[in-house]
This record gives sequence, C-alpha cells and structure tokens, in this order.
Amino acid sequence: MQLTQALHRAVARQPQQVATICGGRRHTFAQFHDRVARLAGALQSLGVRAADRVAILSANSDRYVETHMAVPWAGAVINPVNTRWSAAEIAYSLDDCDTRVLLIDDPFLPLLAELRQRCRALTTLVHMGDTAPDASSGLLSYEALIADAAPVADAGRGGSDLAGVFYTGGTTGFPKGVMLSHDALCFNALALVAEGMARAGDRGLHAAPMFHIADVSLLNALWVVGGTHVTLPAFTPLAMLQALERERIQTTVMVPTMVQAMVDHPQAAEHDLSALRSLAYGGSPISEAVLGRALKLMPQVDFMQVYGMTELAPTVSVLPAALHTGTDTGKLRSGGLPALGVQVRIVGPDGRELPRGQVGEIVVRSPAVMLGYWNKPDETARALKGGWMHTGDGGRLDDDGFVYVVDRVKDMIITGGENVYSVEVEQAVARHPAVAACAVIGVPDADWGERVHAVVVLKPGERAAADGIREHCKTLIGGYKCPRSVDFVAALPMSGAGKVLKTRLREPYWAGRERKVA
Repeated sequence: MQLTQALHRAVARQPQQVATICGGRRHTFAQFHDRVARLAGALQSLGVRAADRVAILSANSDRYVETHMAVPWAGAVINPVNTRWSAAEIAYSLDDCDTRVLLIDDPFLPLLAELRQRCRALTTLVHMGDTAPDASSGLLSYEALIADAAPVADAGRGGSDLAGVFYTGGTTGFPKGVMLSHDALCFNALALVAEGMARAGDRGLHAAPMFHIADVSLLNALWVVGGTHVTLPAFTPLAMLQALERERIQTTVMVPTMVQAMVDHPQAAEHDLSALRSLAYGGSPISEAVLGRALKLMPQVDFMQVYGMTELAPTVSVLPAALHTGTDTGKLRSGGLPALGVQVRIVGPDGRELPRGQVGEIVVRSPAVMLGYWNKPDETARALKGGWMHTGDGGRLDDDGFVYVVDRVKDMIITGGENVYSVEVEQAVARHPAVAACAVIGVPDADWGERVHAVVVLKPGERAAADGIREHCKTLIGGYKCPRSVDFVAALPMSGAGKVLKTRLREPYWAGRERKVA
C-alpha cells in the first residue's frame, strides 16, 4: 500500500470534486493533484531525496494537507512538528532525525531565530503562511515554489518504506521518533473506514491539530473514501460550531475536552449541526454527562471512541456508536473491541497471557505497528518484544473481549488528549533554582481528564510559588506539559531502595475510582 495511491484514485474518478477547503480557498482534486506534483518537484529541486525527512511546523490549513501528500509523492518522509512544543524541543526533534527542510507558517515565525541558532541539521526554510516572506529573511515562498516548479511523477514509495516520523514524549526526558510505514498508515485508515469513521464523499473537519496522529487518522481515512478536507487553523468552540454548520461537515475527530467545550458553548443550540454524522474521539473515555449533553445537541451523531497510541498508527480498539446510546452504557468506560486486524492480549510481568478479568500490561499485534523508534534500537527492542507492541498501559479484557485501561505501566499522563511523560516535567521543574526534589503525577481533572501535578520539595531557606514553577517550566517544555497545580511538601515518600513512591502520592486523588487514569 502507498499513501499517494488515494490521490491517483481520486483524481481519476472525481477530478472536479472539491478536495480542500480553507477559509475562502477551495481546490478541486485536479487542482490539488497539480499543486502536490509541483510541490514535490520543488522539494526535489531543493535537494530532497528518497527517505529524507521534511518537517512542517504549521497550524491546520489546506497547505498542510498538500504537504502531507507532496512529501511522500517526492519520495520523502514527513516529520509533523508538535506546535505546542518549545523551541528547544522542536530543535531536538529536527536534529534527532536529521531534518534539513522545514515548512513554517506565520504563527511560528517568532521561533525562527532560536530554531536557526539551535538546529544543526536545518538548511532550508519554506514560508507557507499567507503573508509574503521578507526578502532578507532567507525564507522561500511556498506559493512561489509551486508556481515555478514543474510537476513530477509520483516517486512510488510504499509498503514497508518509512512514511513519517511522529515524535512523542520520551521516558528518558527526550522525545522519541516513532517510525510509521506506508502500510501502517494505510492499514489504520482502512480499519477506521471499516468502523464507519468516513464514507464516500464525506466532508471531514480538521479541528484537532494536524501534527497529531489522531488527526492524521482522519486525514488518511478521508483519502481512502475520496472525501473533502476542511481545515480550521485551531480549535475554538465557536469556530468549530460555525464550521460544522457552514461547510455541512459529516465527520470529524476531537478529544473529550473539545466535545465538552463545544456542547457547553452558550451559542451551541443556535447552530445547525444536522449534517454531522460521525464524531470520533480519543485520549480518554467521555463522561456520561458530557455524552448526554452532546447527544441532546446532536442526536443524529454516531459517537465512536478510539483507543490507541502513536506506535500503532494509532488504533488499538474502537467503541462503536451503538454502545454510546440506550440504557445499557456498561461498556462506555471501556476502550471498545480490537479494531480490524488488531490482536490484543493482557500479559503479566513474565510476558505470559493472563486470564480474562485480570489486570496486566496491554500488548498489541497489528499490521499498523511501528517500524521502531528513530535511532533508539534498545527502546525499540523493549517495546516490540516478541513481535507485540508493549503499550505501557495497564488493563484488562472482560468476558466479551472489551479492552479496559485501568492504569499505566509507563510513567505517563494523558491531559487533553496529549501524552506527557512525567520525567520530562520533573527534569524541567528540577532546574528551578529553589527546587531540591520533585515528583510529577497525573491527577483527575474535570476539564482535561488528567492534569499535570507537581509535588515539590524546596531547598532550605528558599521560596517559590506554583505560578513561578509553571512559568519556569514554560521556558523549557511545551505549555501543556507544565504543572497546572503544585503541592509543596517537606519530603517525598521514598521506598527502601530510594525510589519515590508515586503510588502513595496518587492515592488521595484516585481513591474510590475503578480507573487509576482518566
């Protein structure tokens, strides 16, 4: 399978159908095909060769969709940059996989000077915003490159060839580059289409950030069905409501916090959302209260929960629409049933499969499993033991085969749909001059599912406030990773081996809950 095949099919079958909508810009599949072939030619003229990495640091736009197709068309590998990262994190990810070409749009130009200073690999910068780049900036114009380049033939890469490097948080404090093949991304798209995420001719709305693997899933599922890509630069509840109504959107992907913000907006009932048919969400289960309000606002919508992780491109299991309605909502707290082609087991510390109902680590085998972590063979070997992806999630299977996530083996927090590894935050907090020791945990949060919470021991005679800790961390890591709350204590609970007992720190917050994670 190859990602570009979907465009060949679409332009042959429906050349005059609208492919992308971004504000006032609309391109048909014929126009989109021409722009992609020209952008691929421009990238090759800039020195991009087979399997080279090309990064994109951008808000959602039709140009983002074009780049996602043009990079594999040129035979290269896409590196979608997390727009919520600090310049230091971005620079690390670019250098880690030797990314030499970066496409950047207007909101991120203030980071440019620091990126140039920090990045060793970066040689070419393309401005893909709506304003013309300053002649002295050294930025190439995205639109000028397309206009001046000759279209090139599809490079034809596919199958097990590397398609993208998707960076996630790292257990060692540094992001890890998850290597996904054409086969993995295409198979995941087919699995989600089989589950009903997208149908032929659907209009899909990209409101979740397009660097995130969840929105990449929507991107590829829409390609499979020849759908239309509508983009919002960023999510706000009102902009979402307006776009759903204006463009008659039929499918979209959100996280539960986005759903809650949208349905609780004071103007929600004033918008015609009747075209929306499918809403997939992930990151955490949706609360019954939020689901009830959402169904009242949009009774025709099929809600679908997707549990997964970047390393699996990302789908593990799906909770279908039928189990979101009616009186029997007993499965609503589950992650659903394994998706098409996906096998799930629960294993103990010795790697042996556990009986139904017992809690162990969730391990997964799938055609969409990653090739590995970029330049991290040891971590790859640990994650892919015996051909099974070890998720780091603690869970169980019930008698019906439904997957339940109850804890995390890895020291990770999921807040607002984003993965945050505690060690990253702890390293940032520890660099505050007043901090002697710290531990970071996830605690329940009504808005974010979980929030990042720091427990801090100060140096003798030093003082600090929660706001000061958070602002300090913002200089080192993305804002979403920074502690939203802080406790100051005299000492951290320690084991006899000198390890912080995070289970004891978490107990008061999660007492009385079946799940130890949101």
